[in-house]
Amino acid sequence: MKNIFKFLPLSALLFSLASCTESHLLPFEVEKPSSIADQEVIDAYADLKTYVDRTANPNFKLGLGISLSDYVNKNVMYRLANRNFDEITLGYEMKHGAIVKADGSLSLDNVNKLLETAQEANVSVFGHTLCWHANQNATYLNKLIAPNVLSTTGPGWDLIMQNNFETDDSSNYQINAGLTSSYTAVGQGANGTGKALKLTNASVRTNEWDAQLYIKFSPAVQVGEKYRLTMDVRADVTASSPTQAQLNPGGYRHWDFFGAVPYTTTWTAYVKEITVTEQMKDCNTIAFNLGKTASSFYYDNVKIEKYNATGSIQTQEKTPEQKKAIIAEALDKWITGMVSNCKTYVKAWDVVNEPMSDWPNQFELKTGVGKTNMAADEFYWQDYLGKDYAVEAFRLARLHGNPNDILFINDYGLEGGGDKCDGLIQYVNYIESKGQTVDGIGTQMHVTLGETTIERIRTMLTKLAATGKLVKISELDMGIKVGGVMVKTENVTPAQLQQMSDFYKEIVEAYFDIVPAAQRYGITQWAATDSPANSSWRGGEPIGLWSLNYSRKPAYAGFAEGLKSSK
Repeated sequence: MKNIFKFLPLSALLFSLASCTESHLLPFEVEKPSSIADQEVIDAYADLKTYVDRTANPNFKLGLGISLSDYVNKNVMYRLANRNFDEITLGYEMKHGAIVKADGSLSLDNVNKLLETAQEANVSVFGHTLCWHANQNATYLNKLIAPNVLSTTGPGWDLIMQNNFETDDSSNYQINAGLTSSYTAVGQGANGTGKALKLTNASVRTNEWDAQLYIKFSPAVQVGEKYRLTMDVRADVTASSPTQAQLNPGGYRHWDFFGAVPYTTTWTAYVKEITVTEQMKDCNTIAFNLGKTASSFYYDNVKIEKYNATGSIQTQEKTPEQKKAIIAEALDKWITGMVSNCKTYVKAWDVVNEPMSDWPNQFELKTGVGKTNMAADEFYWQDYLGKDYAVEAFRLARLHGNPNDILFINDYGLEGGGDKCDGLIQYVNYIESKGQTVDGIGTQMHVTLGETTIERIRTMLTKLAATGKLVKISELDMGIKVGGVMVKTENVTPAQLQQMSDFYKEIVEAYFDIVPAAQRYGITQWAATDSPANSSWRGGEPIGLWSLNYSRKPAYAGFAEGLKSSK
């Protein structure tokens, strides 16, 4: 521990000593302040929540994003959260993917433990989130709308190709120039019924392959697969035709495929099973060599089958109407169960998260239609329920929660240069035109120094305030970009840390300056500490108010100074 403590001022040293039993304190590299005096100035600040003017902001909540385990295990982050914040928001553990089990039931023991722990500490819990496209149990949801199974069969032969030549369909066969083709009269097919294919080789050829019939099928064969050829054959004279394996008609690969076919002057059934060898691999054509016999050859009831060792399933796709009804029921079950369980302590919810499209039209909803790289936990409720999916989500949350619950819609990038903020406000108006009330709008604000501007932030806040809704900065954190590259924690300079502090101050001040007091739900800092290098969220970036060893950073001071403007 001494290698950590030697960089810390007295206040940070006492905090770390009090927490030294926490295993995850060991052994992080400490961000060196520009001077010990500068660090002592930062450490002299009081706890963050003490800077909120509660007279002017009686309902304002200063929040923190946190993991369930960090809080219920009552480690350093638990104490940091309780000292500095009024409210906590779980990053993952209250979402559909964490709660809904494979059979659709809800696993709520961990959430209930969290609610008990937070209630003991008098810290409120913000419900995050009820209806989103990510962090879903998509396996369960997709299983609900999977095709209906009509029948199943055991191991056996699956039909690959067949032709009884009763029509002129020649899509699965062709001949080369050595043959002429026609159909027999009706009644001259096998068994004295129907028609048959008649191929004539007028004279003996130099090579047997100078006159070839090609039977085509799909997919191409692979090594180890088993196939069966069945057909009725005859000729005007006794003859034999070797078969070749070809990659396509005329594309020779191997001298043998389905053996040599014998012909007599009467109809005979030919059946040949093979196991595909390396020499036959990727072939999709059987070539019949007819060049050594001057005769007419007749074919009927040609069939190619592939052996299926596991059996087959016949299915029928559900209709869009059926899928809509099923997904609506799943949404009802999820929101009803989650909100009913948590209502004794959770009084505010992020009901619909990230609904708006990023591109090309930010007035439209996000969609998974046509997406080829869908994540395993990705599911778009709106693709099945339509534009009213949010209407239904708000209705269910309102119906099963407390009468005065505060219900939010939330999205990211509202401070960008596009139309997303306007698009989200338009969607809120649509939801309310359908009879539901949206109490507040959350703006995530994962900002980047060097890219995000305070002017755009102020424009966004002005638009949100003009709705008359509660406004919440729901997931604030900050990275830094220089020359188009995100700066990692180990490379950040004291000057950059101070710039981040100044930007935090500007952002918090803008919130209190623009949003009327009655509309200020609160600000949630999404990352208490800098992000570990192996984190899936802004990994290795200096995004927190504290360093990884829980030393306050200049950003802490900037945030505190911003809160002082809460008049």
